Amino acid sequence: MSDALSHSAPAHPWLYLASQSPRRRQLLDQLGVRHVLLLPDADEDAEALEHEREDESPEDYVQRVTHAKWQAALDRLARRQAQDPAAWPAAPILCADTTVALGPAILGKPVDGADAARMLRRLSGQSHRVLTAVVVEGALRLSTSHVRWRALDDAEVERYVASGEPMGKAGAYAIQGRSGAWTEHIDGSYSGIMGLPLYETAELLKPLGWSF
Repeated sequence: MSDALSHSAPAHPWLYLASQSPRRRQLLDQLGVRHVLLLPDADEDAEALEHEREDESPEDYVQRVTHAKWQAALDRLARRQAQDPAAWPAAPILCADTTVALGPAILGKPVDGADAARMLRRLSGQSHRVLTAVVVEGALRLSTSHVRWRALDDAEVERYVASGEPMGKAGAYAIQGRSGAWTEHIDGSYSGIMGLPLYETAELLKPLGWSF
């Protein structure tokens, strides 16, 4: 296990987080939710779960992908428990996925710097949606936020891509990073735009014993 936890009954509930995102760990810490990482095995093709389907809306896409990631994490935990049950005690699993949508178009993670620049230019001066789905124990909540950027010039786009921050981020940006300087208006959940909407997450956890 990636964190040291007692295998006796914990003083407070805890869960498995099936995500490599440091932002999601930070946001769970903000809620006071103890968690242990449950990351894919080396032979798992986690990115295959993010493939888009023809004519799929961004809302349907992010919910499908999140539930698929949760199911993959559930299977992963079962395999590890079969090998070493003491090291992997039973606990809820939390999965989340974020995508950026401009109208019906899904803007996922850029494949390279040119792809990141293309996405940023599409978002320049526009309002877009940030969709984050969260699944805990099979129950799902969807957070939808609207973000408006001012227009960007080519030099700003090039500097941001050169910083490396867009890589690995849906829509090629991190709201908590440099792109915050371009954000004119947000309608929705700031934590949801970061990658884990705290309200929706708390609502999923309350029935499982958490108090906030």
